[in-house]
Amino acid sequence: MAHHNTIEEKFEFGGTAKTWSLVAIVIGVICIAAGFIMGGEHVQTTYSNLLLMSYYFVCVCTCGVFFMAYQYVAQAGWSASVIRVPQAFAKVLPIASVILIIVVTLGLINTHEVVEHGKKEMVPYLYAHWATHGLTDPASENYDPIIAGKAPFLNIPFFFGMLVVLLAAYSYFGWALTKASNDEDSEGGMRNYDKSFKLSCIFLVIFGFTFPIFAFGTIMSLEAHWFSTMFGWYNLAAMHVVGLAIMALTIVLLQKKGHFTWVTENHLHDFGKLIFGFSIFWTYVWFAQFFLTWYANMPEESVYFYKRWEPEYKWWFWLNIVLNFLAPLLLLMSRDAKRLMNRMVLTCIVLIIGHWLDYYLMVMPGTVEEGTMNIGKSIVEELGTFIGFAGLFTFCMLTALSKFSSLVPKKHPFLQESLHHHI
Repeated sequence: MAHHNTIEEKFEFGGTAKTWSLVAIVIGVICIAAGFIMGGEHVQTTYSNLLLMSYYFVCVCTCGVFFMAYQYVAQAGWSASVIRVPQAFAKVLPIASVILIIVVTLGLINTHEVVEHGKKEMVPYLYAHWATHGLTDPASENYDPIIAGKAPFLNIPFFFGMLVVLLAAYSYFGWALTKASNDEDSEGGMRNYDKSFKLSCIFLVIFGFTFPIFAFGTIMSLEAHWFSTMFGWYNLAAMHVVGLAIMALTIVLLQKKGHFTWVTENHLHDFGKLIFGFSIFWTYVWFAQFFLTWYANMPEESVYFYKRWEPEYKWWFWLNIVLNFLAPLLLLMSRDAKRLMNRMVLTCIVLIIGHWLDYYLMVMPGTVEEGTMNIGKSIVEELGTFIGFAGLFTFCMLTALSKFSSLVPKKHPFLQESLHHHI
């Protein structure tokens, strides 16, 4: 990687970072293949881990679009000099979207035999709770009146249509905002900034109404008898926190390699405030969802948390709160803590792991046969899939970052405010 000290800097992706990201991808491919080759319950856990990580991948990239949009709508100045990083996230979103759609498709069309209520039946590896044959047919012995009532939403054509349309829309807005920023550098003036403002307003309205639907379909429908109106906002908070953590970590690590030399403790402070604030919001939604379910004590609702209190999950259930609430609370509460580079790196790493665990607890109990799953039991699939997707994201994101003519949008109207940011 080349080292520069001016805002004319163009990032060059190569060297150790490129090598290790490719190694991570290879490790991921080998471990995923091993999960399928080992057969049995390993195939199910491999599909589940692929869904977990492809959803994680999409959420992180979507956060890049979301971050850009609310920065433009707020007319924020502090972020102008680091906006290339979320733009790089947004440029990777189409790749992440295709991978998620492929994983979902394979999980739906491939089936395996399970024993339910003393009888054998063939069910898909993913979304078996609503996609198993006969669940909506009154003449079938598999008929489920609850699933039949949800069939207008939980059916394969609508499900794929929802995924494709929403991911295409999010990808389009990411592309359009990034293009407007590039055009701004070549044309100057306020036209492209004004265009970005309008696009961001439209995106935020669409995103606010549709992201909960995306979370309902992709993750909540894994346990189709259960529902929570707070689940979409819970996922939105998780997506935002982990996306911010990876953005901040990317900027800090690149700065340590000689890039983003204009980034100061004041920029870190703003990232720290957002990470801290939305970690608290995530906790608020998590607790509200949990507490209201516990207090109501209705079997059709409490079954979701009952599963997560089984011995194989209960310890991780409470660790989830420690990592995603207690850790950022203690690490980032004070003003000075948000301005310490090493403290920020530690917090970001904890949250990246913590929200992997959060997604794990959303996915695994609804996909893996009860009593056969525990973190560590299928370490090949879990760790290998995480490493592979981390390598793929790093490779794609840094490649996208290297395509910009400079690491700074040189004609952004608030660039000078960002370069001289002080709080």
